Amino acid sequence: MGKPVPSGSKAKESRSMLLNIGPSHPAMHGIVRIIAELDGEQVLGADVEIGYLHRAFEKMCEQGPYNNAIPYTDRLNYVSPLINNVGYCMAVEKLMGVRPTERAEFIRVIMCELSRLTDHLTCVGASAMELGAFTVFLYMIKAREFLYELIEDVTGARLTISFARVGGLKADLPDGFEVKTLKAIEDTRKVLKEVELLLNKNRIFIDRMKDTGNISSEDALAYGITGPFLRSTGVDLDVRKAQPYSAYDQFEFDIPVGEHGDNLDRYYVRMEEMAQSMRIIEQAIAKLPKGGIMVDHQNRVMPASVMVDEAKMGRTCGNKAFAVEADPTLEGSNSAAHGNVYAKEKTVSLPAKEDTYGNIEGLMNHFKLVMHGHGIRPPKGEAYSAVEGANGELGFFVVSDGTDRPYRVRVRPPCFPIVAALPKIIVGEMVADIVPSFGSVNMIGGELDH
Repeated sequence: MGKPVPSGSKAKESRSMLLNIGPSHPAMHGIVRIIAELDGEQVLGADVEIGYLHRAFEKMCEQGPYNNAIPYTDRLNYVSPLINNVGYCMAVEKLMGVRPTERAEFIRVIMCELSRLTDHLTCVGASAMELGAFTVFLYMIKAREFLYELIEDVTGARLTISFARVGGLKADLPDGFEVKTLKAIEDTRKVLKEVELLLNKNRIFIDRMKDTGNISSEDALAYGITGPFLRSTGVDLDVRKAQPYSAYDQFEFDIPVGEHGDNLDRYYVRMEEMAQSMRIIEQAIAKLPKGGIMVDHQNRVMPASVMVDEAKMGRTCGNKAFAVEADPTLEGSNSAAHGNVYAKEKTVSLPAKEDTYGNIEGLMNHFKLVMHGHGIRPPKGEAYSAVEGANGELGFFVVSDGTDRPYRVRVRPPCFPIVAALPKIIVGEMVADIVPSFGSVNMIGGELDH
């Protein structure tokens, strides 16, 4: 790759250099390698290598019953797992013609927007840290912690939450959730204001981000790019608006777009999207359907462990009338909340714990949904369902052959097309510009190498 030197000339031969950036480079997150061809500091060419975190998600989904795939979806985009849960469940529900309760749809929206917030906070915070703005990272992680506490209150976990179910959700919202959420949003807004003061007029940050990582709207669409990366080019495509799902058509929110398709616009788009997510959550809490709550007027409460032990001994008479005191992972699995978050469909929804341990019909229903060779059985056919993930359109294509396990599951990871376009984005720029450009992709390895 050297340039020819005239005979007798004393000029030195110039050569380009190949430089491995990653997988161990901090900005590559340990799971991507960019083989960059450099002329000095300028990038002449780039080859992006993925596959360091391949998880065989699609094949694993085909090995067990439909609900068994939900923990695997947690590990796709593990920064916003609730959105993955909902996207997969919607595809199976579409295949079966099942519609969750209205309250379950509202809760799904709330939890998905909390996930979008945690994702964008992580992306902006990590990207700023990689440019030297460590204080911004600490502020963003502080705000993310407010939201993780909410998610843990609802699901019993922070990241690997496995909260959605085909036909509904694992649990209802805990007492006091609405008040705590509104307080967390108020605190998050204050943090974002602090971050804007630190970055929006910061000369170093603006110079590193502005006019780097450029891509045109035509090229972005040609690559199949969606999400904030596409919207930074001026295309206002958002699945929540273009093809409303769950309860998104009942809320007012705007789709922020950029103009230049550069790293700075992607920062602005994500910051405004967080404001819109908080706006959606506040509306959803204000409109949240109440749902029927069954109350034991005699205030009889039985710990879940006692109910199970009594059932083993055959002493089940009257158990259904008791309220069940469960730990966070079982909360919502009792009759007091079951009707709120599950579709009334025995072929899809596990019965309440009082029914499972309190009468033979509930026990049989439970076994028929969890035993090998039984379980959820969608009719033969196929369905595709898409949601707006934090990185763009997250789609699930599910094929059923009529058995209790999927014949085929295919996921459309939104960050894959962006990584495919990365060479086009970084070629011609300086090697230092690779870091902010790659950070704006918000590549999540579990989703990319699914």
